[in-house]
Amino acid sequence: MSKLEDYGGGQVPDADVLVVTTNDVPGHRVERIIGEVFGLTVRSRHIGSQIGAGLKSLVGGELKGLTKTLVESRNQAMERLVEQARSRGANAILMMRFDVSEAADVGTEICAYGTAAVIAPVA
Repeated sequence: MSKLEDYGGGQVPDADVLVVTTNDVPGHRVERIIGEVFGLTVRSRHIGSQIGAGLKSLVGGELKGLTKTLVESRNQAMERLVEQARSRGANAILMMRFDVSEAADVGTEICAYGTAAVIAPVA
């Protein structure tokens, strides 16, 4: 039986830096835009998961080992994104996105990026 965290991610409810994919946060106003921030990680694929993925691709179905690796990578990129924003005084990241690409045929580059901002509840 797999754990939910193995195949998903996202923020914990009480996070000190709110990350949203929207341009604004309902019930809040943007007091200050700090600027673009990003978190980056590059992961190589280990030989075991590549062999397993190759065999699985012959019969079809989910490549669970690669899925777990991608989830871990995205979560690490997001953690780094939040650290960058926090270190610059932000309490929110607006318009967060992920970008995934191949890195010189040796791994996968995952970049989480967005706009660091200071937001406050509307009075």
